[in-house]
Amino acid sequence: MKAIVQDVYGTADVLALRDIARPVAGDGEVLVSVRAAGVEQGVWHLMTGQPYLIRLFGYGLKKPKVPVRGREVAGVVDSVGAGVTRFKAGDEVFGTSEGSFAEYVCAKEGRLAKKPRDLSFEEAAAAPISGVTALQAVRDAGQVTVGRKVLVIGAGGGVGSFAVQIAKAFGADVTGVCSTGKVELVRSLGADAVIDYTREDFAAAGALYDVILDTAGNRPLSVLKRALAPRGTLVLVGGERGGKLTGGFERSFAAPLLSLFSRQKFKGLVSRETHLDLEALASLIEAGSVKPALDKVFPLAEAPAAIRYLREGRSLGKVVVRI
Repeated sequence: MKAIVQDVYGTADVLALRDIARPVAGDGEVLVSVRAAGVEQGVWHLMTGQPYLIRLFGYGLKKPKVPVRGREVAGVVDSVGAGVTRFKAGDEVFGTSEGSFAEYVCAKEGRLAKKPRDLSFEEAAAAPISGVTALQAVRDAGQVTVGRKVLVIGAGGGVGSFAVQIAKAFGADVTGVCSTGKVELVRSLGADAVIDYTREDFAAAGALYDVILDTAGNRPLSVLKRALAPRGTLVLVGGERGGKLTGGFERSFAAPLLSLFSRQKFKGLVSRETHLDLEALASLIEAGSVKPALDKVFPLAEAPAAIRYLREGRSLGKVVVRI
């Protein structure tokens, strides 16, 4: 089969389209014939091996432990391994698995769900990591309910575009923060208000929010704290633009400590990939409350270009690779 492979950590230049052996589903695994694969920030981190902290989490100290890139997947079940009961050949599925930039990938049964009926494979591939992360940020960490004032920073990105819609589905009053080129997208997602951060500083505007979801990962906690209600909750989703060692994740490490000395709550989110949350996300999609915001679709051979485009920060929602 064809796959996007790398032998060493580095920029997108280390990626190559190669023919490699097709995987075989083991116990508890599902072999998926991939139709599309999402491109999210984790792909860049695993490609570069940065921040170095992720190498200590089992992804390979000197080179990638899994040489095929990609994590979000949508496709058709080809075969199932022993013990798999939720899927059969021919089922259309979406979920996560290491190595989805390939014609076939093996995924754990517990990380897949049935593809939402009305989504294309490209749209479905945009949802598993970004959508589930947003769901856990809004529902679990932020505990968003009807009437809450929610600020979503990075509202035009992968996680942010889902977070705006999910918070609205939960009955919140949502303000999105984004760059000028993404204002119309964020409005179209249902945000009650949109702040263009190139023209206005949300922290200086005087408004206070019950929940702030920071998906952009580059603002000091002291700045975010000023826009948070006295008993509000700040949820930090990932980290970007930090140093090579921790990559901005130090904010998430500091957040729980800061909560000890304040009535405000500060939480760093580490998302969990489960079929239950995939199914919950699929229910929101099928109800019409959430729709993946899809920007560009690249062919498999141009996966390196897709990653470069994502890292430029101009994408309107999600970037996807079509297999």
